[in-house]
Amino acid sequence: MSSSRERILGRVRRALADVHGEDGPVERSYLREHGQRSVAETVDLLAENLADYRAVVHRTTDEELPYVIMRLLAERGPQYVLVPPGLPPAWMSAADPTRVHDRAVSTPHELDKVESVVTGCAVAIAETGTIVLDGGPDQGRRRITLVPDHHICVVRVPDQVVSSVPQALERLDPTRPLTWISGPSATSDIELDRVEGVHGPRTLEVVLVGGDRPDAEANSGDA
Repeated sequence: MSSSRERILGRVRRALADVHGEDGPVERSYLREHGQRSVAETVDLLAENLADYRAVVHRTTDEELPYVIMRLLAERGPQYVLVPPGLPPAWMSAADPTRVHDRAVSTPHELDKVESVVTGCAVAIAETGTIVLDGGPDQGRRRITLVPDHHICVVRVPDQVVSSVPQALERLDPTRPLTWISGPSATSDIELDRVEGVHGPRTLEVVLVGGDRPDAEANSGDA
């Protein structure tokens, strides 16, 4: 037992041999991103990983965005759609459903009656296929993206797209209510039976606005 203890302590001492002082920082040479990619390749990777998590990805331009949102809502047929207070008015200019505004007094029961929600995002991470919301004006309170069954999230390309989690953290304020979303809500039981929509939207549609391939969809949400 003593021999094992000494071997372990010896490894720890060797690992800390280059640390000067008890409170000195330990430098780590972690990669900030994995590989070198162009902007277009980074956006393609984001779309691929989002689809791999069963999100449905669409690509469009600023001009066509209102009509894409109109079409996506029409396909779902919601009577009501939640909108954050700072959502750009043009995004919903072509849509028909009655808009329900994010209000502090709204109860979970009231929110449960709303089928869809449309938001922006704070940042999107290509390597993990993750979109991050920080409660900004175009995203609203966290609960409005957790209760409705259908979430349409708009990502500005390439301004809001980064390659890696470290790059995303540099952009985010840790004091804000951050929601990290990788695909629609899903969970599995011990037999690995997948159930969607338990603790968030059953359907996540991500609209990438901008880029060099407008109107082309990476429509592989069932991949």
